[in-house]
Amino acid sequence: MLVSRREFCAMAGVAAAALGARRFAISALPRADIPNVAAIDRHRILTAANRCLREPPVTITSFFCPRSAGGRHDYYSEGDYWWPNPKDPAGPYIQRDGYSNPGNFTADRQALIRLSLQLPALAAAWLLTRDRRYAAHAVEHLRAWFVAPATRMNPNLEYAQAIHGITTGRGIGIIDTIHLVEVVRSIPFLERSSEFPPAEQRQVRQWFADYVHWMTTSKNGIAEREAKNNHGTCWVMQVAEFAAYTDNRALTDFCRARFRQVLVPNQIAADGSFPLELRRTKPYGYCLFNLDAMATVCQILSTPRDNLFSFALPDGRGFAKAVAFLFPFIADKSRWPYRHDVEYFADWPVRQPSLLFGGIALNRPRYFPVWRRLDPDPTVAEIIRNYPIRQPVLWVSEEAGG
Repeated sequence: MLVSRREFCAMAGVAAAALGARRFAISALPRADIPNVAAIDRHRILTAANRCLREPPVTITSFFCPRSAGGRHDYYSEGDYWWPNPKDPAGPYIQRDGYSNPGNFTADRQALIRLSLQLPALAAAWLLTRDRRYAAHAVEHLRAWFVAPATRMNPNLEYAQAIHGITTGRGIGIIDTIHLVEVVRSIPFLERSSEFPPAEQRQVRQWFADYVHWMTTSKNGIAEREAKNNHGTCWVMQVAEFAAYTDNRALTDFCRARFRQVLVPNQIAADGSFPLELRRTKPYGYCLFNLDAMATVCQILSTPRDNLFSFALPDGRGFAKAVAFLFPFIADKSRWPYRHDVEYFADWPVRQPSLLFGGIALNRPRYFPVWRRLDPDPTVAEIIRNYPIRQPVLWVSEEAGG
């Protein structure tokens, strides 16, 4: 079913009331200067959602790796950059930073990424059309992943990014669930549909309450929280969204403080660069990834009284300086003055959400034409893995409906 622009505006207003002010972009820009994301992305959203209607839910229980120390309901993955040692083929793996080992087990991660592509597209299509088929199929995915005893995933990542011969799981593996952030962003929209029974809503919400508790209290979760680079940013991004969804205000406040007191001081240099990402073997891709994660943290946590996009330390360091530093190299990659990534350099940039979120919140309309011309639907698996925000209509709905 199609709806008029006026009907969509009304629907967006209902969603705004239901989701709270934190769900919508903060900007003093005239509405006409902000991209109409609903109009821009309508065709790609409906194309993706119609394809997803033909794809049944597939959870991690469909796969199992005998190397996992957990069970079939436990998420398992192996460290990307770890390889057999030529000098000791049967011994512990060794690291080759930046080079992904195609022989490692990735089926659970691929299933999680598949969910992150399908469910937000379905939720966005429901938001745009109110066609109950999209909401019903999205709820099928939520039911399979987080409710049904036969197929649900356990709410922890104890066995993520294991390394053969070294460890059965690491805190660093928690970055794999960045792909649940936009899934969670989708859920409150689906709760407005009659296709999502209240009892199942409570079960899904409890799953994420349990998961965010594990993320903030377990050995692996604390280790990831203390990571100095993009891993620490992605921990905050996840906990912020999951805590907001489960109404954990203490954790929301903690994440807001951690952005100011840890992420900005420890990761952003005086010129706005990310030194910890620049020293990696994929500096361009990691800088874009970390910028997007920081932008998403700001988008989740900012309020009309507390705009984290514009927060800056006394020396000027903050998100605004970081996006200003990287923007020229997104607009024209040939100007990138640092070494090129060892893999996939040619496949970046894509439609980085940092340009949209930052452009709106910082009143920088010059970011929008670059954002719009970039590819919103990359097909390279490595790029998809590091590009978890793909349906911005779910993040800037007030603007999309205006």
